[in-house]
Amino acid sequence: QVQLVESGGGLVQAGGSLRLSCAASGSIFSINAMGWYRQAPGKQRELVAVITSGGSTNYADSVKGRFTISRDNAKNTVYLQMINLKPEDTAVYYCNTDAEGDAGWGDYWGQGTQVTVSS
Repeated sequence: QVQLVESGGGLVQAGGSLRLSCAASGSIFSINAMGWYRQAPGKQRELVAVITSGGSTNYADSVKGRFTISRDNAKNTVYLQMINLKPEDTAVYYCNTDAEGDAGWGDYWGQGTQVTVSS
């Protein structure tokens, strides 16, 4: 079984910064892409950023130039550095990955971390 644990959310004023972390643990043989999604109240969950095992990245248009995704493969950890935060970035942020564990390949989600940006 693979577990994802996020940390780093919180309350910040507009223009501020936060850094989210997500560590994968358990019996892990391999990890493919790792990504961050977010869900605001009353809205569907949306992709924020994704990074492949080789380091290629992709971002939602709304966060390009403000958010940076990175990963430490040795630690099975993915990060999301967020700067110049806006009130519309307020959401629960979820970590996601495709990983191979004891039961084979699976799609895994973290429990989510709240990010609140005040105006």
